[in-house]
Amino acid sequence: MRNITFCVVVALLAIACNLPAAQTQTISIDGAAAGTPFPHFWEEMFGSGRAVLALRAAYQRDLREVKKATDVQYVRGHNILHDEVGVYDEDEQGKPIYNFTYVDQIYDALLQIGVRPVVEISFMPKKLASNPAALHPFWYKQNVSPPKDYARWDDLIRYLAQHLVDRYGIGEVAQWYFEVWNEPNIDFWAGEPKQPTYFELYDHTARALKSVSAMLRVGGPATAAADWVDAFLDHCAKNNVPVDFVSSHGYADDTEQNLFHNDTPVPMNQRVCRAIGRVHGQIKASNFPNVPLFWTEWNVRGDQELRDTTYVAPALAYDIAQCDGLVTMMSYWTFDDVFEEGGVPRDPMHGGFGLIASGGIKKPSYYGYSLLHDLGSERLPNSAADVLVTRRPDGTLVVALWNNVEPEQSGAARQLHLQFKNVRPGGTVLVSRADDTHGNTLAAYKRLGSPQYPTMSQVEEINRAGQLPPPEAIALKNGTLDITVPINGLAILEVPR
Repeated sequence: MRNITFCVVVALLAIACNLPAAQTQTISIDGAAAGTPFPHFWEEMFGSGRAVLALRAAYQRDLREVKKATDVQYVRGHNILHDEVGVYDEDEQGKPIYNFTYVDQIYDALLQIGVRPVVEISFMPKKLASNPAALHPFWYKQNVSPPKDYARWDDLIRYLAQHLVDRYGIGEVAQWYFEVWNEPNIDFWAGEPKQPTYFELYDHTARALKSVSAMLRVGGPATAAADWVDAFLDHCAKNNVPVDFVSSHGYADDTEQNLFHNDTPVPMNQRVCRAIGRVHGQIKASNFPNVPLFWTEWNVRGDQELRDTTYVAPALAYDIAQCDGLVTMMSYWTFDDVFEEGGVPRDPMHGGFGLIASGGIKKPSYYGYSLLHDLGSERLPNSAADVLVTRRPDGTLVVALWNNVEPEQSGAARQLHLQFKNVRPGGTVLVSRADDTHGNTLAAYKRLGSPQYPTMSQVEEINRAGQLPPPEAIALKNGTLDITVPINGLAILEVPR
């Protein structure tokens, strides 16, 4: 009687406060269901700040931490040809001078951490630029013009590629990827008209790389907002230009007009995967239907500084569920906030792209990624849009449950009743969480007064407060489990067979 009275009171309070009364959702999960391959496409590649930042201790420290959490395989960064790297110069007679000292240090650092580079061929050395004044407004003012002399550009690419092969061996460098430029469809490329001049750059670059070794893998067009892919593949087919992968970009807060060239409303938390699906279809309809698709930049929406909050983990889980089967690798932009496109960060929690804030503070997004790393290698069918069921080789089921609520929406905690088949009906389930009370370093940072320049001891305190506790062990009752997932929470369940 007491329980009935309590439930009535809760329902009446919900009505009085104009809140939705909690409803329990029943989810059926069959541990013996046939699965499909489920590669961890969302964590194999990450973006980073420009290439020279890899020489910094903070960058290397953060990359090691992300490697531990995700086993990242590839890192992509802009600007390996920027003058600060010192690759290209000319003597008084105008003869090219090449210098790969910093290139070696950059790639040595990545390889020592166990990560391979995606070599983004960008941007233009000023002495090779057709327009030395064509500087992008980013803080480091890279030159975005075409080369003044394509014969010299070809030589630069050949010398760079040959040097990498000589230093690391073709067996190693053949496992890298060479991506030609960055977002040539917008202000990162000053060639006019944009598309044909970029295609000319791509043709020269791809052929120069392949002249060193056919095993080197090259691709593009690395466009913003899912653009140009069909035209790019058509161009490569008609002109017999090599292409080993397709790359493009798209963010959750890109507009529908940018991503889809129409004004049909698409929720922000579906835009990235819808755009990926569109490009996936263009590849399948092309003369290169089997080339892999790399989404070399993406992130969740960035308004209201959401990228520092617990919003990221459930949003990431939803993107994983939607994008599965459409893309080979997605490169979250970026793995940390050692990042200076807009200048030197002025405080750690400013809504930056990365998983780790300035000073080494692990954001809630870091813990979301670390939990989703535990998913299995097979995906099992399930009709719920916010449940992802996977299986490990040893038969353990790993289930992701999330409650993704957009800032402009109202929401409530999700009450779930899980019914498992073909598992031990009284077995123990391990439950790990990322939410407002688990892994929430932003809350710990605010409790300290949001220091603009936190001390090393404060960073340690924030990270201790956000560190995930050991999983909670919960016994199944006749193969069932009741669980609550709070707003913008993620829960990972490990269920032994």
